[in-house]
Amino acid sequence: MERALEPSDLIVAGIAVAAGLLAALLLRTVLRWLGERASRTRWNGDDLIVDAVRTLVPVAAVAAGLAVAAAALPLTPRTGQNVTRVLTALLILAGTVTAARISTGLVKSVAQSRSGVAGSATIFANITRVVVLAMGFLVLLQTLGVSIAPLLTALGVGGLAVALALQDTLANLFAGVHILASKTVRPGDYIRLSSGEEGYVVDINWRNTVVRQLSNNLVIIPNLQLAGTNMTNFSRPAQDLEISVQVGVSYDSDLEQVERVTSEVVAEVMRDIAGALPEHQPAVRFHTFGDSRIGFTVILGIGEFSNQYRVKHEFIKRLHQRYRAEGIRVPSPVRNVTVVQGGIPDGLAPGIPQQRQAPDQEPLHPAR
Repeated sequence: MERALEPSDLIVAGIAVAAGLLAALLLRTVLRWLGERASRTRWNGDDLIVDAVRTLVPVAAVAAGLAVAAAALPLTPRTGQNVTRVLTALLILAGTVTAARISTGLVKSVAQSRSGVAGSATIFANITRVVVLAMGFLVLLQTLGVSIAPLLTALGVGGLAVALALQDTLANLFAGVHILASKTVRPGDYIRLSSGEEGYVVDINWRNTVVRQLSNNLVIIPNLQLAGTNMTNFSRPAQDLEISVQVGVSYDSDLEQVERVTSEVVAEVMRDIAGALPEHQPAVRFHTFGDSRIGFTVILGIGEFSNQYRVKHEFIKRLHQRYRAEGIRVPSPVRNVTVVQGGIPDGLAPGIPQQRQAPDQEPLHPAR
């Protein structure tokens, strides 16, 4: 026989609901305080956990208050069972969302810590979020009394039709997973494609790869295209690079002096300029007897690809200043033009240009 509703039951139920709400507010305050403390630590995982539990803990406190209130009221067995089922579903839903946020945040944190940059591979984060939410949804249906066996069968049959309809999307998805699994490209790497696009990889998601150019523009490249093209990764196997600068001096220069002065400038630039490698050994290599100069290559060391512009800028300025101070001349190309009046010299056809002549050579057509 059912018990009649009494005023004391309402009072107890009201107290239970009020206690649940008060506990939720207090717990949110405590979690906010914990979040401030967690933000001071080096590990990002505690920030993610505290931020995600801010939703679950207050909901659990309110659900506990409602459960106590329901137990205090003289409800019918069927009504009490439905209330319990709804509260359980609410807790499962909040727990699923919290688990998805924590797992996704941890996946992003691990990806960033391994790459050492601020970029992220959201393809893994998206896959993790979908898997956790799907599992939570199935548990929720099972809790509500819905059989999930027919649903799984329908998903298995319908998955083939979906796969055929989304061939391009799935191809990009698996191409992105393959790129990350093979470790050929990671967020933060500087790449250059054979088609000419280049820049820093910002993100690799389920469909495309986002590349940020040095001009701060974004280039969106489908994962399938990225996996099937020739590509240069300037950040693998290491970010340290060597770049070359072409220089030329006149034939009357003392090459020993040129090599010594240039090496001193290289060492100075490597030591003083941010982005250069202080431990880089200066390297000067002569290679060409040109028309008006002796050409050589200077090899500089940089920390990563974008540092080359600042390092080259400072190196050329300082090398030019030292060459002027040391009396080392960098000649410009010279072309002698002979103007003949009254006819064309033998051997020169109309429309054919004169040959290039270095300034220290004899005239091409000496006076007779």
